[in-house]
Amino acid sequence: MVRAYLATDTNYDGVFFTAVRTTGIFCRPSCKARKPLPENVEFFSSVKEALSAGYRPCKRCAPLEPAGRPPEWVARVLAKVDETPDGRVTADDLQKLGVDPARARRWFIAAYGITFAAYCRGRRLSTALKTIRQGSTIDDAVFDSGYASHSGFREAFARAFGAPPGRSAALNPVVVAWIESPLGPLIAAASERGICLLDFTDRRTLDAQLNAIRRRFRCALVPGENAHITQLRTELATYFAHERRVFEVALDYPGTEFQVRVWRELLSIPCGGTRSYEEMAAAIGAARAVRAVGRANGMNPISIVIPCHRVIGKDGAPVGYGGGLWRKRWLLDHESRS
Repeated sequence: MVRAYLATDTNYDGVFFTAVRTTGIFCRPSCKARKPLPENVEFFSSVKEALSAGYRPCKRCAPLEPAGRPPEWVARVLAKVDETPDGRVTADDLQKLGVDPARARRWFIAAYGITFAAYCRGRRLSTALKTIRQGSTIDDAVFDSGYASHSGFREAFARAFGAPPGRSAALNPVVVAWIESPLGPLIAAASERGICLLDFTDRRTLDAQLNAIRRRFRCALVPGENAHITQLRTELATYFAHERRVFEVALDYPGTEFQVRVWRELLSIPCGGTRSYEEMAAAIGAARAVRAVGRANGMNPISIVIPCHRVIGKDGAPVGYGGGLWRKRWLLDHESRS
């Protein structure tokens, strides 16, 4: 990390962040600002860690903004995973690609919150589930996913999806993907029914949101893409380009009866409009439950699409946004100009 930082190596952008103790600022490794002494620098694997440690983002390299496409070596690694029939890519395979396994591990932890090995396992199991649901036998799934035995496959399958392979037709797997945005990276998750999570990767409550999805859907989250996430990417791009005011992607947001009432009411707030917490409470027939409405608003699992940012204080000021008030102000201003 010190070598990459001193060399201003863009290949490490997104893999880790550098923070300068003397200024209280954190940057991308590729930041062009003057380099302080290495002993005054500490490293973080995510924006969330740097922010939680009290550092503020550099205005020059803007580490909260999208980093663009992944480094070229990441594209090679992902292509290797896709073209490998059983999804098994070893450390030797990575080295043949010119990629240090430790480097791959750190990048995948930073980008997806899991190691590269876990990413490969998730892809293998996801492929196996698809094979079974298309009518193939478990024997075919074991062979195609590269497991040496039925018992090893069944154990891994049950651990990941919360049910044995024989019950796979009833499963609702959740896939997770990374989406860039003008407000920083987003993590999206989708079941077969629709989008169930969209959140900023630097939110302190992200881990709790992911754990809640695991509990509600009773299965692991695996990296991948489905039609809902593909549609969400397109709709977010047009939304940020001032070409869309209404999202049409399917949503899947299980919660308590009260939470669901609040989230459905949020969906009725038009783009460019706002409501106070008191107005929200009255609209769902719970005028005295203003605080409960605020809590449910804060637990909204699908940012931007379910527009909790459109709820403001009684005095008209933007308040109480988990992604940061600067993002709430940005979204409201963006929508007022759409």
